[in-house]
Amino acid sequence: MKISEIAEKDSIRYTKRMKTLKFPNGFLWGSATSAYQVEGGIDNSDWSKDFPAGKACDHYNLYEKDFDFMESLDQNSYRFSIEWSRIEPEPGKFDEKELEHYWQVLHSLKMRGIKTMVTLHHFTSPLWLAKIGDWTNPKVVSYFSRFAERVFDEYFDLVDFWVTINEPLVYASISYFQGRWPPRQESLISLLKVIKNQISVHKKIYNIFHRSKRLVRVGIVKNNNYFQPFGPKSPLDIISTIIYRYFWSHFFLNRIKNHLDFIGLNYYSREMVRMLFLRKVKGETKLSDVGWQVYPEGIYHVLKDLKKYHLPIYITENGLADRKDRYRKEFIRDHLSWIYKAIQAGVDVRGYFHWSLMDNFEWDSGFEPRFGLVEIDYKTLERKPRPSAFYYSEICKANQLTINSKF
Repeated sequence: MKISEIAEKDSIRYTKRMKTLKFPNGFLWGSATSAYQVEGGIDNSDWSKDFPAGKACDHYNLYEKDFDFMESLDQNSYRFSIEWSRIEPEPGKFDEKELEHYWQVLHSLKMRGIKTMVTLHHFTSPLWLAKIGDWTNPKVVSYFSRFAERVFDEYFDLVDFWVTINEPLVYASISYFQGRWPPRQESLISLLKVIKNQISVHKKIYNIFHRSKRLVRVGIVKNNNYFQPFGPKSPLDIISTIIYRYFWSHFFLNRIKNHLDFIGLNYYSREMVRMLFLRKVKGETKLSDVGWQVYPEGIYHVLKDLKKYHLPIYITENGLADRKDRYRKEFIRDHLSWIYKAIQAGVDVRGYFHWSLMDNFEWDSGFEPRFGLVEIDYKTLERKPRPSAFYYSEICKANQLTINSKF
């Protein structure tokens, strides 16, 4: 048999082993960032003193270059945050220069045909708010809604989706109960106050935006991991898992479900529950650089769990710390395969934003974790797309994914 005939037969066998997953028309393909993690030059937020980000990626000045990368990588949408401490450096005083800056950012995206999803609170608050109790102060409801309304009035025609708060329970629990993030409190009472204020202000902003009579879509972004019992036959572990799923995944959503146009889902990992405590899976080999278990199937179950809200869902964050880019291509492929399966099961998923567009300041972990499709050299600020970025680009451009037919 000739070499050409052997090659042709191998090609046919390969084609038969593969299948194509076509995503819905109009599906959004993009990536996500947050202001404090990438912009640089933010020195009046509650994070600035204990966790200074310095120049970060200098996205504040280099956003056009970063949008060039997005465009060249065939992404059609971008999720980012507007930094409250820039816009309102003093209570009730709005900085016109910063308002103009974010208008330029949004305008640049619109000129490129990129859909915009703007987050109003992504873990950081102005210093002046921190000095008066931050999110434990009930006045935060009026203060944050005032900021949100001003931003809405400035940019309503440039923003496609509004997110009020990113991962409200993550922020509340780590900052006010575990004490790891500003303002570093360890108080159950503070935790409950913050959650109460978050729920109130989300509803208030939703109502303010919709009173405008303009076409507006307002949502929340929830971090919902996939919880499983550590001992699959242990009654205590099973009950504990049910409790975890309710309080972490549904408690907040149930209280704002009538004030949502969509749900943003951040999914990263699976959590094993043992008697109300979270445990790592023994012998697990697929871990990100920060030790999070890679478990793609979990996103399918989490999406199925959110189906009951009968709302459009956008995957607003999904990614892993992978400095050497060893697993990111596989990570993207496998998670998208399970997302497609959820869509086939009737879940209304309308978009996917990979975390992150670029390496960034990963909160209390600093610059060590590398989540970016685009690698950042923090000394020179040079940008360089990783191989996985080009793989993701092919998916974005084709609006489809090719996988092994055995999936």
